[in-house]
Order: sequence, then C-alpha cells, then structure tokens
Amino acid sequence: MRYFIACLLLLFLAPPAFAQDQSTGSSGSYRLRPGDVLVITVWGQDDYSGEFKVDETGHIPYPVLGEIDTRDKTMTQIREEIRVGLQRIFNEPFVTVNPQFKIAVLGEVNNPGLFPVDPTLTVLDIVAMAGGPGRNGNINKIQLLRGGQTLDLRFAPDSVGALTLQEVGLRSGDQIMITRRGFTGDDLRTLLSIVQVALSVAIFVTVLGN
Repeated sequence: MRYFIACLLLLFLAPPAFAQDQSTGSSGSYRLRPGDVLVITVWGQDDYSGEFKVDETGHIPYPVLGEIDTRDKTMTQIREEIRVGLQRIFNEPFVTVNPQFKIAVLGEVNNPGLFPVDPTLTVLDIVAMAGGPGRNGNINKIQLLRGGQTLDLRFAPDSVGALTLQEVGLRSGDQIMITRRGFTGDDLRTLLSIVQVALSVAIFVTVLGN
C-alpha cells in the first residue's frame, strides 16, 4: 500500500516527460543574437530561473554553469545543455527556454513604442501590441529600419497574420514602420480645406481690386 501511494505521489509531482521535449515550443529552431534575452525556467528552482541577456560575444552568464555559449545553437540545443549541466545538482531537472528580443513599432499605430517580443509572434501580433494600426495605417506595406537602412516589407493580405517574426527575419533592435495609406479621407478633407481657403482669399482679393 505504501509503495502504491509513493508511486502516485511521483506521478503527480514529477514534471511530465512529454512536456520536456516540447519546452521550447515552435521557437526551438530559433538562434539567438547579441541583445536577445533568454527566459530560462527551471521547474521548482527560482534561483536558476530568470531572464539572461546575450552579450556581444554570444554568451549568457548562468548560475553554476558559468558562461554559456549560444552561438550557432538552437533553443533545443541550449535547453539540453542547461538540463544536462543541472543534472549534477538536481535529479531530472525540468527546463524551459524561450527567446525574447525588443522591436520598436513606429508610424501609423495607436501606441508606438518598444516591445519585448517572442520570435514565434506574427507581424500582426506586434502591431496589435502597439494598439493596432491607426485609421490611415497601411498594414500591407511595412518598412523595416535597421542600421540606417530602410527596407520595404510587402505582405499579401492573407500572410501578414501568418508569417512569424522569425520567418520574416526580424531581430533584436529592429524598428518597423507602419506606413500611411497613399491617399486617405483625411487627405481629401485637408485638400478641400486648402481649396476652400484659397477660394476665399481669391474672392477677397477680387473684391478689394474692384
């Protein structure tokens, strides 16, 4: 009876094995870059969990294991390296790793700013984080600002909400600019106001001339 109870306790308290294999989610193939942040969670061990920034050499400082080289490694490989290293301290540690990087969303959005994002998010997701496109925002024509260069990111109407940041090639420090539509209702109203003012001035000048 005691053996049966002990088995039940192990079954409910131990982290599930299948979750260990899926702990990196769909970002498992992502490769970190300097400036990225790696969110590491060790089940039941707060001292070994936290956010760790990748330095310019591609390393992160980690308790006990020291400097971990993340260069040319996938999330799955980094998680396994940490898990194996922690086995010297804990019995079958359950480790999850999730990358994050910061992207600025600018232009025709309601709340422009700098946002921490996951590479598995879509472009539409991060535009939503910025409050969504403004009334005149063109979600199908987005500009990428990187290192002083401007690149046009054009999306088909059905792909902007499907392509992930990883697939698009966005990385830490990038800025995306939601451009303005070519000619909007606001532009028309502004143009009509200018025409009205111009006509008023012309009539006033004509009256004075007479």
